[in-house]
Amino acid sequence: MAELAPQPQPNRPIASIVAAVIAILVALVIAKIGYDKYNEKYVVERRDDGAAVDRVVRATFTGASALKVGSLTGTVQSTASDVRGFGMLASDKVVKAPFSVDYFVDVSALGGRDYRWDEQARVLTIMTPDVTVAAPNVNEGATSVSETRGLFVTRAAAEALARQVSIGARRTAQTEARKPERIAAARENARRALARLLGGPLQAAGIGDVRVAIVFPFERQGSNDRWDTSNRPQDVLANRY
Repeated sequence: MAELAPQPQPNRPIASIVAAVIAILVALVIAKIGYDKYNEKYVVERRDDGAAVDRVVRATFTGASALKVGSLTGTVQSTASDVRGFGMLASDKVVKAPFSVDYFVDVSALGGRDYRWDEQARVLTIMTPDVTVAAPNVNEGATSVSETRGLFVTRAAAEALARQVSIGARRTAQTEARKPERIAAARENARRALARLLGGPLQAAGIGDVRVAIVFPFERQGSNDRWDTSNRPQDVLANRY
């Protein structure tokens, strides 16, 4: 009886080496990302003489297609308190600083299904996204009031007070910007801005006497069947020439 030829065995040492190399590469990538993040946030760059330098540590450009439809500006007051040394070192801080909060509508989200044309009434209805509120911008470098009180304010306490007033100022400005009356004002201005922006091409194309109606999501009720979809705006323009 003939002997069976020995079957080749998988080269396990090579597979183990490849797996180890891949694991090392992954670990190096993770370590590099962690180092870059740490360097960006915590490492202070200095000149040869030891003085810190002014420079942009990281900058990223991000494209956007949002239409600014309003801005809330004013002055915000923010307070903070800190207690240390078993209650013996109490301090507080108050600042007043100018702030601004912008309102936007993301027009990039508009598509053909968001336009409804009523030929009889000559009304172009546009179902737009709702107004969004941007993050507040508090100009802490232009404070009109910046008072710190306390028998002895340590460096750590001063830093904690500064963080608290900064967070509090942004929170207060954001709360004001989100009040119903502020949102309502931004929506009304958005209607006018969008009507001018989107009605202009119709006038330029020779389609006059057209009213542009802006409808926000919260104003839509029931099915879209109530809108006249017999003619899309692009169809109207195409049939005129």
